[in-house]
Amino acid sequence: MVLKLVVAGQAALAANAPNPAPSAPPGMDAVATSFLSWGKWILLVAGVLGFFICAGMMIIGRRNRSQTAVDGAAGVPWVLAGLALTSLAAGIAGVALT
Repeated sequence: MVLKLVVAGQAALAANAPNPAPSAPPGMDAVATSFLSWGKWILLVAGVLGFFICAGMMIIGRRNRSQTAVDGAAGVPWVLAGLALTSLAAGIAGVALT
């Protein structure tokens, strides 16, 4: 009985709740765009450095240090996943908010 009342109350509130489109506060468009572009640039540089580090570990670990080479090879999918998440971040956030 109580559960039915809670569900009915939530449905009534959700039906009447306003859902405006997102909009930036006045004067914040340029600041937000700059901040996001700096973040993307930093993550891109970090991704390139991550690939360099993984490649270096694989090169160094080639002879008699097989665990280092394995760790370097295991790091490549993590770098790729981080870069993929970076490139999809705006789309994921947009879907989560709709």
